[in-house]
Amino acid sequence: MEVLLQQIINGLVLGSMYALIALGYTMVYGIINLINFAHGEVLMVGALTSWTIIVWMQESMTGTPGWIILLIALLIACVVCAALNFAIEKIAYRPLRNSPKLAPLITAIGMSILLQTLAMMIWKPNYKAYPTLLPSSPIDLGGAVITVTQICILAVTVISLAVLMYIVNHTRLGRAMRATAENPRVAALMGVRPDTVISATFIIGAVLAAIAGVMYASNYGTAQHTMGFLPGLKAFTAAVFGGIGNLQGAVIGGVLLGLIESIGAGYIGPLTGGFLGSQYVDIFAFMVLILVLTLRPSGLMGERVADRA
Repeated sequence: MEVLLQQIINGLVLGSMYALIALGYTMVYGIINLINFAHGEVLMVGALTSWTIIVWMQESMTGTPGWIILLIALLIACVVCAALNFAIEKIAYRPLRNSPKLAPLITAIGMSILLQTLAMMIWKPNYKAYPTLLPSSPIDLGGAVITVTQICILAVTVISLAVLMYIVNHTRLGRAMRATAENPRVAALMGVRPDTVISATFIIGAVLAAIAGVMYASNYGTAQHTMGFLPGLKAFTAAVFGGIGNLQGAVIGGVLLGLIESIGAGYIGPLTGGFLGSQYVDIFAFMVLILVLTLRPSGLMGERVADRA
């Protein structure tokens, strides 16, 4: 029972990060029907940017509390990722908005490879130890343990999702996003500026990816130029699982995928003699993707999810 409880905690932490990344995918797809496969690399840039800031502050501002350093690094990473995603949308995607769907898809894959290569040139290809800035002593929860970093991940995720839901459902920008997702031309006739709304969507998605990148690196203690590819791919799986284009579906899909992975690796793995253990954890995510696409292509949250932001 302790193993199951521990894997549920791990799954919630992992699923929280998947949910934040998946929201970026699903917001963009819901508005312009584009799968932004460079989104995982935005996460990577956020993690490496925060690593650079943290190392610099630790060397030049000794004595500064760890949580302050982490907060400053997180804010700077959010700004850098927002500017990066804004530039990507304006330079790479906007000129292809009325092109056949295959053109922006290929461009997104090319942008992903380009960002990985640039990051490798800037930060070098070696793995970087991500400093531990929060207390590392585990907290006992009835046989299972959780760290302060993991508690912060869960708290930041809940706050971020609550703020995003408020923006989308109760602000003027959110109404403009929903109108643009429904019909950009009609929204423009009503005074909405679709280009501005789409840029804002990319910026919000980048901020969420930056938060997820910093949390991912803090949780696993490492950062590297290819670190965003697999989490980005799994977050896309989570978005499809929940119903791509649907915000609630992205959150549910991310959390469920994290739980499936963790329970599969830590609980089902030993029952199969290690055949489906932690070294094969990735198989669970893509098994879910295959089953969802086969049995319920629209995802868990119902029909026509691609029409909603």
